[in-house]
Amino acid sequence: MRERVTDALYGLGWGAVKKLPEPVATGLGRRIADTVWKRRGKSVLRLESNLSRVVPGAGADRLAELSRAGMRSYMRYWMESFRLPAWSADRVRNGFDVDDVHHLTDGLAAGKGVILALPHMGNYDLAGAWVTTKLGVPFTTVAERLKPETLYDRFVAYREGLGMEVLPHTGGSAFGTLARRLRDGGLVCLVADRDLSASGVEVQFFGEATRMPAGPALLAQQTGALLLPVTLWYDGSPVMRGRVHPPVDVPASGTRPEKTSVMAQALADAFATGIAEHPEDWHMLQRLWLADLEPRQEPS
Repeated sequence: MRERVTDALYGLGWGAVKKLPEPVATGLGRRIADTVWKRRGKSVLRLESNLSRVVPGAGADRLAELSRAGMRSYMRYWMESFRLPAWSADRVRNGFDVDDVHHLTDGLAAGKGVILALPHMGNYDLAGAWVTTKLGVPFTTVAERLKPETLYDRFVAYREGLGMEVLPHTGGSAFGTLARRLRDGGLVCLVADRDLSASGVEVQFFGEATRMPAGPALLAQQTGALLLPVTLWYDGSPVMRGRVHPPVDVPASGTRPEKTSVMAQALADAFATGIAEHPEDWHMLQRLWLADLEPRQEPS
């Protein structure tokens, strides 16, 4: 029943919110965000705990201020996402302004595959729509399988409608397909700031240990593709901002695990730079650092 209700709510969002005038949708999103923030539920408290690492020394009032701005940013992401399928091509092209995009365009022009790695910042769906619309470049991404299956299907259809090729995270075939796209000179975009699975690479992030995906670094090593970190943020205007950071190079020496570790740390450092500058636009409402994970129960 819970899964059916969740699917119905998302369906209502995509069906109804996109029909609202933009100022109405913006105001609705802000009211929902403020209501959720005032309830001080687990997600808001987790966000504040995460932000306490990003802004060390921040007191309770400052963290509350950041979490409120963070919930408004997060809800802006959802309101924009619900409305993106109804945006005109001009609205998409003018809805995102990115610094240092030459790292991306030069890499593609050189005939190399390019991997864009992003944290959970701003609205990566809007950034992706901008890439397919403004630059005219299709790309491939990976989506986590959600429950119920109908909800996953909604997300896939939504992102495919924006011009993306979407592969399921599970099933084992995604890595091979991504590698083929990159060898053909294509573009791959991956959200890469959280991987608490056994295959995640341990990195230092704001001075504490966490794990991030090995995939971006492994793909760059295996295919020769350019690996570019990207960070996104809002500046109070209707236009989202972003930055393409300099490439993360493959180390000249070392074993594959050693190279992967160095590259994952470089990604984490680039993400940390962008998140520290715009902490309210980092939508990390889950446990991230290893110190926050529940201790595993050893078999008796």
